[in-house]
Amino acid sequence: MGYYDSHTQEPQTRVVKKGSKGGYFFSGLVGVMIGALIVWLMMPSLVGMMPGGVNGTSSDTESSSLPSNTTQVSTDITTDVTSAVEKVAGAVVGVTNIQSSSDFLNPSGASQEAGTGSGVIYKKSEDKAYVVTNNHVIEGANQIEVTLADGAKVEAKLLGTDVWTDLAVLEMDAAKVTTVAQFGNSEKLKQGETVIAIGNPLGLDFSGSVTTGVVSGKDRTIPVDLNGDGQQDWQAEVLQTDAAINPGNSGGALVNLAGDLIGINSMKIAQSSVEGIGLAIPINSAIPVIEDLEQFGEMKRPSMGVTLVDVTDVSAFHQRDTLRLPEEVTTGVVVDEVVGGSPADVAGLQRYDVIVEMDGEKIENIIELRKHLYNEKEVGDSLTIKVYRAGQLMEMTLELTDNSAL
Repeated sequence: MGYYDSHTQEPQTRVVKKGSKGGYFFSGLVGVMIGALIVWLMMPSLVGMMPGGVNGTSSDTESSSLPSNTTQVSTDITTDVTSAVEKVAGAVVGVTNIQSSSDFLNPSGASQEAGTGSGVIYKKSEDKAYVVTNNHVIEGANQIEVTLADGAKVEAKLLGTDVWTDLAVLEMDAAKVTTVAQFGNSEKLKQGETVIAIGNPLGLDFSGSVTTGVVSGKDRTIPVDLNGDGQQDWQAEVLQTDAAINPGNSGGALVNLAGDLIGINSMKIAQSSVEGIGLAIPINSAIPVIEDLEQFGEMKRPSMGVTLVDVTDVSAFHQRDTLRLPEEVTTGVVVDEVVGGSPADVAGLQRYDVIVEMDGEKIENIIELRKHLYNEKEVGDSLTIKVYRAGQLMEMTLELTDNSAL
């Protein structure tokens, strides 16, 4: 067979030679060497792709032995809140109410824990320390135990309680006390000012819990039923805050950013539709009570020496026929009983007299009467009152004594 050379276009003849065995061997050897070289160059990549590595071990295991590049930074953060907590937290304690049981299932009358609240160490004098807490925290207690911030437990003695302000004062051994809270001035608080609540919500397992919020409102009044009869007996003056206050926080500290005690945590409005309303007793209202409880075992308040009933609780028939009130008089306070030898007795106050005015201020109910008597007057003061007696308006003056004298 012929073909044409591209240059000459002349037909040429192909010459085919039969190859020798040596040539084939040499060509094969060269091919093997080139293939081996290619495999050797690719070996590291192939090893890395193998599931078990060279030794059949996990690549994760090998990488874990390599030095880690993770870094950790330790930063000491100090804020006004942390400084305030550091200053006062050691003065906040747990208060455990221990009562004895004597029912038929426990005939031995063994003591058992009835509840746990909080308290604040406000004074240390020689070998004694003094704790303020809520009256409802220790109510009915046969024994009271104070748990310090470090977990040490100390038996405490009840010095006195005041149901009207829901305060109580305890005395305990001061050997292990290291921190005492400093009274602030609740009158200087500003709405929106940051405050910190410290206490033991839900018991001692959460002791020393810290929550923050602001002063939501000042000079709030909350109706209180003191004897459980469903009737309002008093209007407690409180601070409102959105700092979380839960069961067990009662009696704990509400402090400002300076770490000063400006309130005693007392209660929370517990309704499903209400969130963020905690209440505390302003320290300026609490201090006179604390001082009297520590010294006398009770709050020395001015007393008239009478028992009272609201006019609105008297039927229309008795308002007209028994009390003989003018038709326009629909409010006031009826004198039910007069204690012999009391300021009211000395001044000539009688049963069924209806008090309508004190020191020129209109009095419509018992709460208003008590607020005027307890908040505006002192033991030994004179009190001018106006009363209706058998339809006639009269005025008389009482010289107030303290409640313990009656």
